[in-house]
Amino acid sequence: MTLSRRDFVRLLALAGAAGMLPLSARAARRIPADPYDLPVFGNLRLLHITDTHAQLNPVYYREPNVNLGLGAARGRAPHLVGQALLDHFGVAPGGLEAHALTYLDYAEQAERFGRVGGFAQLRTLVERLRAERGREATLLLDGGDTWQGSGTAYWTRGRDMVGACNLLGVDVMTGHWEFTYRDAEVIDNIAAFAGDFVAQNVKVREEALFDYRFEDFAGFDEDLGLAFDPYVIREAGGVRVAVIGQAFPYTPIANPSRFIPDWTFGIQEGRLQEIVDRVRERERPALVVLLSHNGMDVDLKLASRVRGIDLILGGHTHDGVPAPQVVDNPGGRTLVTNAGSNGKFLGVMDLDAGPGGLRDFRYRLLPVFSDLIAPDPEMTDYIAGVRAPYRARLEEPLAVAGQTLYRRGNFNGTFDQLICDALRTVKDAEIALSPGFRWGTTLLPGQTITMEHVLDQTCITYPETYRREMTGAELKAILEDVCDNLFNPDPYVQQGGDMVRSGGLDYVCEPGAAIGSRIRSLRLADGTPIEADKRYVVAGWASVGAQAEGEPIWETVATYLRDRERIDIARLETPRLAGVADNPGIADYPGEV
Repeated sequence: MTLSRRDFVRLLALAGAAGMLPLSARAARRIPADPYDLPVFGNLRLLHITDTHAQLNPVYYREPNVNLGLGAARGRAPHLVGQALLDHFGVAPGGLEAHALTYLDYAEQAERFGRVGGFAQLRTLVERLRAERGREATLLLDGGDTWQGSGTAYWTRGRDMVGACNLLGVDVMTGHWEFTYRDAEVIDNIAAFAGDFVAQNVKVREEALFDYRFEDFAGFDEDLGLAFDPYVIREAGGVRVAVIGQAFPYTPIANPSRFIPDWTFGIQEGRLQEIVDRVRERERPALVVLLSHNGMDVDLKLASRVRGIDLILGGHTHDGVPAPQVVDNPGGRTLVTNAGSNGKFLGVMDLDAGPGGLRDFRYRLLPVFSDLIAPDPEMTDYIAGVRAPYRARLEEPLAVAGQTLYRRGNFNGTFDQLICDALRTVKDAEIALSPGFRWGTTLLPGQTITMEHVLDQTCITYPETYRREMTGAELKAILEDVCDNLFNPDPYVQQGGDMVRSGGLDYVCEPGAAIGSRIRSLRLADGTPIEADKRYVVAGWASVGAQAEGEPIWETVATYLRDRERIDIARLETPRLAGVADNPGIADYPGEV
């Protein structure tokens, strides 16, 4: 299917006539006649999606009100929220782009502008942008976290998303949550993927090389010991483009290593420099692109140290950043971008490149507003077929949201609080701990919470719950460890994600303090001080080490919801913060600052 601009505008009009978007309401919503009209520039176009987390259908997704940057990162994208972000990038408040980029007046604005994402809408938009630039001059790159995040992805082991990406026409991808399936499933899914899977930083352990189970896999390089192709060369716009893959460096630490026992990860800066140098010498590309799942802070540091990369298309930290950062390094400069999550954004990088390299660029981070884009019929049918065997379970109603339920922000969200409340109640625990994942969709007040919504927040391949005793010292150690992963001054030590969520526990957090000194004044919800040697009953889920023995977390949350008609979060249990007053990465925070 190929859409010209004229066809696309006609489909917008048809959508309005069908009631999807009343044309008379466009002015009131401050929606331009064609928000996806981009002038053609240069000779090639790179389209970038990342962190879609298996969301095939349109969703709501609220951006954070807390995304703290400390030290050199203070006041620098992506560590800007709300009005500070709009001011920094010169975005006018109240319109489509402002709503897409911020949490401001979220529920009210979401009612006005509707859902975002959806692979059927994304395919229509991608095909239009390909047609305008020329299919032979366009590449679609996927930064990973694509095969995980929904019930259908879990039940099909990611294969539903492989099919969707093939239909969308993804040319190149890398990974992170892709590796949380079993290694054999990862290999099978990559074999079924029609594009190229690249990852320069995934190596086969030396002890596994002697009897490597996947030695026949096409991407395996026995001489270098690399599990996957480190890069691919593609022709686009009459020039050669090198796309190097950078998978999430900390996969075996942040996720269970038992699923992928033969593979090592890491940032591998030295190897990356060697590959960039070799690619430039042997392949003579006009453009070198790093398709990264490092997280934006890591990418910014990497861009300052590795020579020869023109552009980093980044993911992992779910940051919607409307303009690339230009980073100087010993070899010149590198552009660094990040394209949000959940199918909410499509990054469009138009480039003027030739034998002398990159000459100029134009970038737009396009919000994918579902009501503005007619869904592609073929993708719509595919999605319906994927969901058909599971539809009854997905659509089971559980309760009604009494307020906006969201997950996103350094410390806690209302859906995270719901999970903690469910763990404490169903497991009869004093304290609940829940991972600070950044994926998970949003519900508006009055929406029915279905099993699908619960799965969108909890669906991982290690979902088992636990109930065990921990000492006060152990609790503090957990909080300190995760806090350091988030706020360590060295981006190479950060692992992305957000602070572990807690229920029944109050504490003070000073993000800028020294390692081991960020957490203090721990108390139970009733104000009783936590004692280092005393044992407390703790419920949680998603153990990275040994597999827990409890039921999947979605069953725990569903049990809690079925006993309630309406969910109103009585108290959002966020830590009290110290030392971050006036930080532009925090706004509307309920705790002391």
